[in-house]
Amino acid sequence: MGHDTHGLNLQREVGLIGAVSFIGGTMIGSGIFISPQYVLSTIGSPGASFIIWSCCGLIAMLGGLCYAELGTIIPESGAEYIYILRTAGKVVAFMFVFSFIMVMRPASGTGVSMTIAQYVMAPFYPGCPPPQLAVKCFAAFSILVVAITNILNVRFALRVQVIFLVAKVFSLTFIVIGGLVKVIQSSTVIEENFNVENAFQGTQFSLNTLGKALLQGLWSYGGWSNLNYVTEELNKPEVRLEGSEVT
Repeated sequence: MGHDTHGLNLQREVGLIGAVSFIGGTMIGSGIFISPQYVLSTIGSPGASFIIWSCCGLIAMLGGLCYAELGTIIPESGAEYIYILRTAGKVVAFMFVFSFIMVMRPASGTGVSMTIAQYVMAPFYPGCPPPQLAVKCFAAFSILVVAITNILNVRFALRVQVIFLVAKVFSLTFIVIGGLVKVIQSSTVIEENFNVENAFQGTQFSLNTLGKALLQGLWSYGGWSNLNYVTEELNKPEVRLEGSEVT
């Protein structure tokens, strides 16, 4: 009997639209809807808040460009794990993936699911915060639904991702338009928040406040590295999203 020398391979079912929606759908998450108020309240002024968001966006952009390059050079799934494995060795890679599975990813998933649960349960309890038991139960249910969706079929999961991406972009567009209308209607908004003298008034500048504000901003921008976890499921991963080919 002959032996199969090809081994097991993941099916390459993720195209360009799926890849873009995978990154956009994970970046535009619960963080962007709740972090702005925490950044502003922590740092204390609109001007400093704008600088924090700009710095976080720059860091996310540079990180995304680096991961795009890494994904074309090392076309294997696993992102940080596979990169550490190829550079630092098995021991360091195992330590990372153990902490990632046991602490980092569960904590991140818990934060996102709890945020979703808070928003979903709020309309059922007007005038008071929803019970923690109900919030936790819905959070656990949402985690279960997402897990089952990803287990069933890659294409189905991508379709769900695209649908939610469109909904998130529509929601953000609605919020942005509402903000612009408010600025146009009120002549004092720009004067109170973006005037040079008022923009940085009340800034709470310290390592503590700066760290908290950056953490909130970076959490909102998080997700730019997720596509590299499924590199082996991409169609033509050697072709970068900006259209140029790695030679």
